[in-house]
Formats: sequence, C-alpha cells, structure tokens
Amino acid sequence: MDPDDPPREAPPLIRVASVPHRGPYVDAVLPPGVVRVGPERDPSPWLDPAYLTTHAGEVDVVHVHGGYGHLPEDEVVGFTEAIRRTGVPLIVTVHQLRDPAQPHPARHEAHLRALLDTAEVVVTLTPGAADEITERYGRTAIAVAHPTIAAPDPEVGGERGLVGLPLRTRVCVPDPEAVVRAALYGAVNGGGRLRVFVEPGYVLPRLGDLAESEALELAVLDERRWAAQLQELHVAVLPESWGTHSAELEVCRDVGTRVVAPSCGWFADQWSDVVTYGNDEEHGFDPVSLNGAVAAALTRPAPRPADRAWRAQQLAAVRDVHAQVYEQVVGDRVAP
Repeated sequence: MDPDDPPREAPPLIRVASVPHRGPYVDAVLPPGVVRVGPERDPSPWLDPAYLTTHAGEVDVVHVHGGYGHLPEDEVVGFTEAIRRTGVPLIVTVHQLRDPAQPHPARHEAHLRALLDTAEVVVTLTPGAADEITERYGRTAIAVAHPTIAAPDPEVGGERGLVGLPLRTRVCVPDPEAVVRAALYGAVNGGGRLRVFVEPGYVLPRLGDLAESEALELAVLDERRWAAQLQELHVAVLPESWGTHSAELEVCRDVGTRVVAPSCGWFADQWSDVVTYGNDEEHGFDPVSLNGAVAAALTRPAPRPADRAWRAQQLAAVRDVHAQVYEQVVGDRVAP
C-alpha cells in the first residue's frame, strides 16, 4: 500500500438482534465483527411487529433461536409479516423440532412453519435434524455442530457409579415416578446409586417404597453450578419424552460425564458416545430399556472431558459459519 494513500476504513460491524438476546449457545456462536443489538429483555421486543417496524433501521439481521413458544400462532405470523415488510433478513436456528418445554405440538409446528417459510437461511445442529427439516418443511438447513458451552472444573471430581437424573417443571416427563424407578434399578444393577435433581418448586411424585432406598438421594438442581453438578456424575440421564437436541448433553461432553439419552430427536447425532434408551412420543417410555441403558453405561468408564484445543477449533469454525451467513444476507440486502 502506498504510504500516501489514506488508511482504509474498517468494514462496519454487522448489527444482529438475537432472539433470545443471551444464552450459553447464543453467546458462544456470536462471531467477531458482529455487534448484538438490544434491548436485553425477555420476551424479546424484536418479536413484536410494531417494535421491529419502528427499529428496523437499527439492525442488519434478526437471528431467532427460540423465545417464541409463549406466543399465539397468529403473533408469530405477524412477526414474519413484519420481517417481510421491513426487509430485515431473518436467520432461524432450529434447536428443537419438537420442543420439550412446549406441551402443544400444533402450536410449535405452526411457529416453525411460519418462521421457516420466511427465513433467508435455516441453521440446525445435526445432519439428522437438517434432513428432517427438508422432509417436513422443504427447506435446506445448514448443519452446524453445537459448540462448547462449559469447561471442566479441576477442583470438581466425578464419583464412579453415581447416576444423575434432572427433573424440571417445564421439561416433558409424562411419568416421572416410572423414570425414577427405572433409573434407580439400573443404577443399582450397575453397582451404583441415583441422585435425582429437582429444580426449586418442582413437585416430586410419590415415590412409595423407592423413598426408603439407600441408593436414592435427592438434590436441588442449581442452574448456576449445573455444569459442576453434572461433572460430579459418572452417568447423566436425559428424561425428556420429546425433544431434538440437548445443551445438557454438550455440557456432559465438555466435563466428561457419560450420557444416557432418549430415543426421541437427534441426541445421538450430537455425540456418538451416548447410550440410548426407549423414550419417545410414538412408542412411549420403555422402563426396561432405561434400566438396561443405565446399567450398561455404568460398566463403561466415564469419558474424558472433551479436548479443549479441539473444542476451541470447533467453536472458531462455528463462529466462522455464522459470520459468513450474516455477511451473505447483509450483502444480498444491499446489492443493487
């Protein structure tokens, strides 16, 4: 470059409105060269057609990950109509084709259909989910691996034989007593014990004779130190009867805890080193398979925590894909 030439201006930062504004995954995938546009509120005001219309000039891309499950179907349709009117590019990442926190499948289906009919680019987390999106919605989705969202704590040790089972109010477990019973039997058969985590306010079902078992303990699920609580386990059981992907599975991968995952969704596509048991909407919950899966998982040593250098490379690649997608849709918007 000629020293007399004026310095080149840096390209402007791409302004992205993430919905929701923050979260472990949303924070992780945000690439350099992108500025996240607020406000930081939940539910996101960007889903309000009036707000989007008023503030469309302040944003280059709207990227929806979730945060719309509470809305009636017509309000999501209204949001997509506002996206079309304003011309703001919409990116949708499909985390859940069947949301474990959404008891009304028809509503979630209608939400997805409206969003995917409008999105300029569709992203998802596994090849299996991408194929399902093509089958169901006629859209091609980019499959981008779920990146690291936790790191092992060197001061937290795992206990061989300890099985953990989280129960949350907003996660679908149609028969929690049966799940606890099968997981406990599996833990005992594998020479271990079961720790059931319940979030504050969760009403535990009557456990009857199980409550007297010395191999069963209850613990409070602490979202602030959930990664450490998972790291203390040999095996973690995911109890949901419907769902597609799991951030919890990725935390277990990061900290070195084996996962027993349901047959619904694409959990095994996320991480091949999982033990699967029967639990989905089509066939229901199979307690015998959960018993066997937990016992089998305990016969294997706990996996090593994911290699941090490899996870860092994967995270950089994931961010690079997001940067390319943002640049593409912004470039398409301003092209003559």
